Amino acid sequence: MAYRRFGGRREGFQREMHKATCSDCGAETEVPFKPVEGRPVYCRECFQKRRASRGR
Repeated sequence: MAYRRFGGRREGFQREMHKATCSDCGAETEVPFKPVEGRPVYCRECFQKRRASRGR
C-alpha cells in the first residue's frame, strides 16, 4: 500500500493508542505512545493548559 503525505500525516496510517490516566485531573485518556511509569501523562485539555502556561 502506498502512502501519500497530506498536511504532515500519512493517509491510511492507523496509530496505536494506549489507555492512560491523566496526571493532573485523573481522567481516562488515550495517548499515541506507551506510557512509562514515573513519567506524567496528560489528557488533551490538561496538556493544552500546561503548554499555554509554559509559554508565558
